[in-house]
Amino acid sequence: MPNRAIIKTDKAPAAAGTYSQAVKVNDTVYLSGQIGLDPETQQMVSGGFVDEAHQVFRNLAAVCEASDGSLQHIVKLNLYITDSNNFVAVNEVMAEFFQEPYPARATVVVKELPLGAQFEAEGVMVP
Repeated sequence: MPNRAIIKTDKAPAAAGTYSQAVKVNDTVYLSGQIGLDPETQQMVSGGFVDEAHQVFRNLAAVCEASDGSLQHIVKLNLYITDSNNFVAVNEVMAEFFQEPYPARATVVVKELPLGAQFEAEGVMVP
């Protein structure tokens, strides 16, 4: 039986459904999707896509830290955007939070995201 731990931090938004912020199995951490919710208010940040993207990566970083890691420990990142025109912006914001070597990544354009979010990110981390 693998060693399994549930990760929870108040520095990222509380789970809004039947899921954990992250689950650690042995040395791998599976990070649930984060949207642009402010962890203090549980409300979406205002200001548009770039502000949402910054909050998403801050939330993801908080869960990584609660898992004894950092964004730099993410090996696979899945990004979901509701408008393909934001692809360039997501790369620019991501460059503020990640340095080379970058994680493997997929970016998927979706019809909609929870709570009207424009961006969501989830990943796999090995601290």
